[in-house]
Amino acid sequence: MPQPVSRKLSDWVNFLTRADIPVLKQTARNLEMLAQDEQNLNARSYANVVKNDPLMTVKLMRYMQDHKHRCQEHDVMEVEQIAMMLGLETMLNKIPAKPLVEETLGRNNMSALIHLLKAAHRSNIAASYAYDWAIRLHDLHFSDIRLAAQLHDIAEMLMWCFAPDEMLMIKQLQKQNKALRSAAAQEKILGFTLNQLQHELAVKWKLPELLTTLTDDEHAKLQRVRNVILAVNLARHSANGWDDAALPDDYEDISKLLHLQACDVMTIVGANKQ
Repeated sequence: MPQPVSRKLSDWVNFLTRADIPVLKQTARNLEMLAQDEQNLNARSYANVVKNDPLMTVKLMRYMQDHKHRCQEHDVMEVEQIAMMLGLETMLNKIPAKPLVEETLGRNNMSALIHLLKAAHRSNIAASYAYDWAIRLHDLHFSDIRLAAQLHDIAEMLMWCFAPDEMLMIKQLQKQNKALRSAAAQEKILGFTLNQLQHELAVKWKLPELLTTLTDDEHAKLQRVRNVILAVNLARHSANGWDDAALPDDYEDISKLLHLQACDVMTIVGANKQ
């Protein structure tokens, strides 16, 4: 498993900046089918596939930021818009859906693969929540908010790809000591937190500004930041089952964001259907 020679935060940032980001097998399969279907191949159909894969999405975003024109004043954060700007031929040839996460991890890392797939699924759920709430709040930056929620845990997903043993050690530490906070476990094994890595990658790769403000306590009260954080929390806690002890607090916090009753929030997110 390739890793930086030194394991300092800065070395990991540089390593991940150069690394060929792997993608989910389903993404590669769907894009291959789409490429062979000229009648239905367009920017929208391409985007509909890519947007379901946070790894492919950040791979695309990193390429876009590295190749944007000097005269481009504003960042483009919609996959469909990027596809129209770069052209589908460029997207398919210059940003191929490979390697696969299974190839990067190897055959003996099934546990890490399962954790990675769960994290990717969770990120898509969070993105859906954040997008819906942004529209309810009449926030015109709903696309940025959706993307920020989807990529909120991209550092975790990348480390599952490139440091599976360390990530499993973190999980084991927390299993042994349920009172141990995630950040403390990460600091013990990695020497830094995933939140710190996330922030540094967002800055280095020039990802949406919202992704950098998410890690800054000074912005914690901003509506957009609250939207993303609460969506991520709800996705994470509900993944444990709709009886998770943290969910009632989530509903209360979301109700304040949306100016609704907690029971209405439960209906909106589908908790009452479980």
